[in-house]
Amino acid sequence: MNPEEKVSPHKKEQDMNSDMRQYIQPSPAVDCNSDAVAEFTKEHSGDSTDHRDQAVSLYHAIRDGIRYDPYNINLSIEGLRASTTLHIGRGWCVTKAILLAACCRAIGIPARLGFADVRNHLSTARMREHMKTDVFFWHGYTSIYLGGAWVKATPAFNIELCRRFRFKPLDFDGRSDSIFHPFDLEGKKHMEYLKYRGEFADVPLDQIAETFRREYLNDIFLNKADFDREVAQETRDD
Repeated sequence: MNPEEKVSPHKKEQDMNSDMRQYIQPSPAVDCNSDAVAEFTKEHSGDSTDHRDQAVSLYHAIRDGIRYDPYNINLSIEGLRASTTLHIGRGWCVTKAILLAACCRAIGIPARLGFADVRNHLSTARMREHMKTDVFFWHGYTSIYLGGAWVKATPAFNIELCRRFRFKPLDFDGRSDSIFHPFDLEGKKHMEYLKYRGEFADVPLDQIAETFRREYLNDIFLNKADFDREVAQETRDD
């Protein structure tokens, strides 16, 4: 193409539509076409036909209805699928983000998966001991296209867990980014952003697995444990 040749508005629109299409279609992990995802979405998207209202309703249903469990990590496509998370009723930040993306896509809302490295102070003593770090690599969130813009949402930490660790549950209004808890209720630093990893149509599984192998020298994800019990023990009133 001649450098001076202009791209027609119609061609630009076609390219944009082609790019957006991948964010409403099923992918190996974001199985928005599964019966389980369709049923959950129908039940929890609310009565409104407005995409923003539907996304917010789905966010809260996944944040609080699916228990956060960082020990429940299975780095396989089957283990990461949205329908698998619905089946077991638990998930870590990545699988809960996948589920929210799948539910949004199921009703035609473009959604993709975002990742960042964060320093997270919400963890148990046993988990910190095995990880040898408080850095959570490839922390997952959902990026949702609402009102002509991409908005970030993190449905990871259920409200009961937040209350036990004494920090305000992360809310989402469909308009502003909602990704990290910077401080707990007492003003102590809770989570800080370290590195942005990008946003994807599906899980960059090979990249995540390689980082985990390199950074988590003790494979904490093979050391299954009861996260709820650990949290209850560490946050109980003496």
